[in-house]
Formats: sequence, structure tokens, C-alpha cells
Amino acid sequence: MAKNQKSSLFSFQNFCYIVIIFSICSIILFLSWTHCCSQCYPHFPYQTTPQNQTQNQNQNQPINLLLYPLAWNNLIFPSNTPSKLLKIALFVKKWPQISHAGGLERHALTLHLALANRGHELHIFTTSTNTSFINHSINKNLHFHFSQPSPAGYLDQSLVWDQFQQQNSTIKPFDIVHTESVGLRYTRSRYISNLAVTWHGIAYETIHSDIIQELLRPPQEPQTNAMKERTIKVVEEVKFFTNYAHHVATSDHAGDILKRVYMIPQERVHIILNGVDQQIFKPNISKGNDFKQKHKVPNSKSLVIGLAGRLVKDKGHPLMFEALKQIIKENKTFLETCIVLVAGDGPWATRYRELGKNVIVLGPLEQNELASFYNAIDIFVNPTLRAQGLDHTLLEAMLSGKPIMATRLGSIVGSIIVDNEIGYTFSPSVIALKKVLYESWSCRRGILKMKGEVARE
Repeated sequence: MAKNQKSSLFSFQNFCYIVIIFSICSIILFLSWTHCCSQCYPHFPYQTTPQNQTQNQNQNQPINLLLYPLAWNNLIFPSNTPSKLLKIALFVKKWPQISHAGGLERHALTLHLALANRGHELHIFTTSTNTSFINHSINKNLHFHFSQPSPAGYLDQSLVWDQFQQQNSTIKPFDIVHTESVGLRYTRSRYISNLAVTWHGIAYETIHSDIIQELLRPPQEPQTNAMKERTIKVVEEVKFFTNYAHHVATSDHAGDILKRVYMIPQERVHIILNGVDQQIFKPNISKGNDFKQKHKVPNSKSLVIGLAGRLVKDKGHPLMFEALKQIIKENKTFLETCIVLVAGDGPWATRYRELGKNVIVLGPLEQNELASFYNAIDIFVNPTLRAQGLDHTLLEAMLSGKPIMATRLGSIVGSIIVDNEIGYTFSPSVIALKKVLYESWSCRRGILKMKGEVARE
């Protein structure tokens, strides 16, 4: 027996030595591999922002932001005046009224107002049918050049080109020209080398939306030719996109499509997520409580769900309406413990009001009110069916420290809800949406709060 015990002990000791040696070798191998990866892939082991990568690089080897392959999620600008003040031209078909702006207009407003506040000289070429338009007074560095829109609502290319040429031929020509989508069409853009176009959606992405719409189409509605027409539009876009010098994609997914499908050279494609003002959208418990009190949201509710944006079909509101309608009908407890706040306007506002007193339609909100709205909710839901661009609302909710729930689309899962610690995704169907709504409802508020903190970080 003693011999057997000694033999067992010897075997156990040998096993321990083997484990220790194997562990040491594994660590050495892993460190060698990570060093190799860090040399080959500067963003390893996680996707850093340009700011993080700059900190990690040798001061003598600055990175070239124009060649950076990932989304620019966080750029920090110093508080002092820029060393060079730029003269910038912007082409955008509509300058927004703040509370009614769509994503493209909000992007134009947020970005170019920030540039003007930095001291740069902005010339905005846009349409206006309102002669009393006085947004000139927003900032002394903003200069507006108005024109009557075309019958389709776009910029009159001949007229705005003349306006642009007149400004560009002064003592100081434009350093940078920026167009939001096809504000400046490719027939003119081909003549400008210092131009960047921001795409908030491209036809190839929209094919996914067409498939979703067809799957959700009621039998009594006729089938459309949307997908066939969209395919032709993709071919047209591939042909004329090359006439823009530089392309800004607002998501990693769109950037990948521009490089692979549209065959734009990699050095001409830049991925920059939509900008959100973090001085406005940030956690503020007091503001959230005041907002709930103002709109008579009972403290007894265990879950406050938020929706915001244009209340239209392609933003998924028929889907959300049907999911809520079914849940309210089949689960009395959900109705008693939850409340839904809907910020925005559109045809589905009236339908939401039909769901009863636990669904409060707030109408369109100004930015500061919207910031309070995010702080009043426990989770933000975006049921969009548009597989293109990135809605600002998702970013605003995340910066406010809230978990988010959104449709499982390429841009959203590629750049926003990249992990289930941030929130929830669902396939665009009533069944899938109901499932994640129930899942978030069964969560304790503490878990949702933790997800919100991760989302903000």
C-alpha cells in the first residue's frame, strides 16, 4: 500500500510540474503572439480610438488619421484656438430647425456649428423658402447662401455652383468642401479635389430594408418593384461615387461596403460615426426626475421604456405598435408596471395614443428636453427598419448612460450594440421584438443601469 501511495504521489507531483511548465510556455507563447499582433495590427486586442492609438505610439511615429481603418469614435480637441483657421464650404439641401431635424440635417448642424465655435469660417449653401430665416445670428462665423429648392426639393446645382465659385474666387479660397450626401452632385464634385462627402445611407444597404419590408408586407398589399429598382440604383451609385474625392461613412458596415462593393480605394474612405454633443447628452438623475414629474410618470413603474425620432413606417413604428399592443393584451402585469414615453412626431403618434394612458406621446422635443427625456427612461428602443446610416438617438441615449435596444442591422451591430453588455438586438419581427421587451422587463433596474454604464463608456 505504501508503494502504491508513493507511486500515486509521484504521479501527482509529475502532473503538477507538467501543468506549471505548460502554463509558463503558454504565457510566453501568448505574449509573443500579442506582441506580433500589436506590431501587425495596432488596434489589437481591442478597437482603439485614434486618440488611444496616438497615446500608444511613439511620439516620433504619429499616425495618419486619413489612413485609419476603424471608426473615429472619440477625437479630443484642445480648448485653445486652432493653429490654422479654415474656410469651409458646406452643401446641404436643408438647414434644420432643431427639434424637427432628420439625421442628415442634425449632422450638418452639430458638426458645422462646432467648427464655427472653434473659429473656422463656414459658408453654408442650402435651400430656403422662408425669407425671414435668421439663423445667421447663431454664430458670426456662419455665412448662409440661400437658393430656391428644385421641384424635387434639392439644391439648384447651377445656382449654388455660381454662389460657390464666387466665394471660392476671393482672396482666400476654400480649404475644405463638404457635402452632406448629394447636396453637391457628382457633375460638379468631379472638379473639386479638396472635397469630402458624408453618406448617411447608400443604396446597397437599403436592399436589406427592402427585404424586411417585403417580409412584413400584408397579403392584401401589392408587391412593389423596390428591390429591382434598388439594384439598378446601386449600379448607378458605383459609377458616380468615384467622382467624390473623399468618402465619409457613418458606420463601419457602410465603410466596408464602400471599399468592397463600390470599389472606392481604401485611402479615400473614412469611417466617422455621427457626432453627438456630450455636453448636452450626459447622465443627470435630477433632470430625469424633473422630467418624470412634469409628465406625470408614476414612481411606482418598474420600467420606463423610451422611443424617439420620426414616428413613421420605415423607422419601425408599426412593428413597435403591434408588439406593445399584443403585450398589453396578453400580460396585465406588464401594463401595470411599465410605461412607454414616445418623443417625436409623425403619423404613428395617434396610433400610440390608442394604446392607453401607459403610453405617453410627448411630441417633438428640443435638445435640452430630449436630454432630460433620456435621463427619465430605463431603456431606449429603436425599432428601425432602415438598414442605412446610424440614428443619432442611439448615440444620444448611450451618452446619457442608458442601455439600448435596436433592430439587428449591419451598421447597428457593427458600430453600436457590439456586445450584449450594452443592450439588446432583435430581428425585425413582432415575435422577436416582444421577446427582448419581455427580457428587459424581467431584468432588475440595477442590471439595466450597469448595461447603461457600459454603453456610455
